[in-house]
Amino acid sequence: MAAAERQVAAVGPGLLRRCWPKTKNCVSSPREGIRMTSVTKRFCLGVLCTALATLSYADGRHFNDGPVVNVAAIRTVDGHFDDYMQWLATTWKKQEEAAKKAGLILSYRVLIVEARAPGDPDIYLVTEFKNWAALDNLGGKLDAVSAQIEGSVEKAAQSEADRAKIRTVLGSQTMQTAELK
Repeated sequence: MAAAERQVAAVGPGLLRRCWPKTKNCVSSPREGIRMTSVTKRFCLGVLCTALATLSYADGRHFNDGPVVNVAAIRTVDGHFDDYMQWLATTWKKQEEAAKKAGLILSYRVLIVEARAPGDPDIYLVTEFKNWAALDNLGGKLDAVSAQIEGSVEKAAQSEADRAKIRTVLGSQTMQTAELK
C-alpha cells in the first residue's frame, strides 16, 4: 500500500494513530500489534496448561490405586520361633510361589519385628495382590494351591491345626497402596 493512502490522526497527547482506510485498522504504535500477539499467546498457553493439569487430576485425587496388601500378625510361642520360621521357609514359601505362578498374588515377604509386649506380634506375613478384585473367590483358589503342595485340602487343614501349637495368629489387616501422582 502506498504511503499516500495511509491517514494519520492525532488521538491524544503526542500519540499518533496510523489508520488504513480500506481495512479500518488503526495501530497506536508499531509495538502494539506485537504486544497483543504476545498477550494472546500467553493466554492460550495458560489455558493449555490448565487443561493438561485438569486432565491429569480429572478424578480429583492426587494418587492412583495401587496393589492391595494383606498383613497377618503372628506371635510365636516361646521357644518355637525357629520351628515356625522353618515351616515358613519350606511349605509356606512353596505355597506362596505356587500362588504367585498362578497369578493369584504379586509378591510375599516375611517381616520379623521386635515384640514390645507379650501380646505383640513377632512376625508379619505380607502378601501383595493386584487389586481388590483379586480377592474375589480367593479361598477356593488358594485351597487348590494348598492341595497341590500338601496333598489335599484335609492335610493342609491338619497342618494349620498343628501350627496352632507353635504360633498364634493375632489378626490381619488388608489395605491398599496409594501411588502418588
